[in-house]
Amino acid sequence: MAYQLDVLPVALPGLRAVRSRGTELYVGLKDAFVITRLVEGRTRFWTHGREWYPATGSIVIQQPGDVHRELARDGCVTYQIVRIASPLVEEAFADVRVHACLPAGDARARPFDELHDAVAAGADRFTLECALAEAVGAMVAMEQPRRSHTFPVRRSLAMLRDRFDENLTLDELAAHARLDKFHLCRAFREQVGMPPHAYQIHLRVMHAKRMLEEGAKPKDVAPRVGMYDQSQLIRHFRRIVGMTPGQFAARAV
Repeated sequence: MAYQLDVLPVALPGLRAVRSRGTELYVGLKDAFVITRLVEGRTRFWTHGREWYPATGSIVIQQPGDVHRELARDGCVTYQIVRIASPLVEEAFADVRVHACLPAGDARARPFDELHDAVAAGADRFTLECALAEAVGAMVAMEQPRRSHTFPVRRSLAMLRDRFDENLTLDELAAHARLDKFHLCRAFREQVGMPPHAYQIHLRVMHAKRMLEEGAKPKDVAPRVGMYDQSQLIRHFRRIVGMTPGQFAARAV
C-alpha cells in the first residue's frame, strides 16, 4: 500500500484530523501546529537539524514552517494527525515555538494523547475545546529556545516567503542572501531540510490550500500562487497533499 488518507470528522472549527496509512515516505512543510500520533509501525525522519526515531505510540509535535523529511519506514506505518490552525494557539499564547518527539508512556505526552483520543472518538465541541486547551498549554510549557539559521539562510527564507508567487532566479536569491549560490544551496538544504526550489513549491501548495479552504475555486488558484497553469498545480498538489485541489476543496467545505 503506497498511501491511504482518511479524513476524520471533527466538531471544532480550526481543528482538522486525518489518519494516514502506507509505505510511502513523506516530505512536507508544516503550515500549522501539528500533533501526530504514531498508531502503528516505526519510522525515521529528519527535522530541526537532526534525525528522530519514533516507535508505535510516540507523539510528534511540530510548528508552522517546520520541514519534515521521512527517511525510512519499517513496513506499513499508520499515523493519526491533528492539525491546529495557528490562530487557535496564538490567540492564547503569542509566537509559540516548540517541537518534540515523545515516546509512548512519557508523562508529557498525556495531554496530546487525550486530544487524539477525543478526536478518534468523535467527541463533541466542548470536549475538544477542553482537550485542545490542555494540549496547547502543554506545548507552551515545553517551548524551547529558537534554533537560529545562519544570516544568508534567514534572508533566503524571508525572500521566498514574501515573494512565493514570483518567478525568482537563484542568482536573485543568492544576491539577496549575500552568499554565492553554490554555498547558499548547500547551507539551505542542510539547515532547512530541502533545497530552495522545493521549499518554494511547498510554500505555493501551502498557500493554495489556504485559498481553497477560504472558498477559492481550484481553477483560479494556480496563477495566484505562481504556478504556470492548472496542470502544474495539480501535479505538485497531488504529490504533496495526496489529492487534487478539487478533491481538497470538496473536503474543505
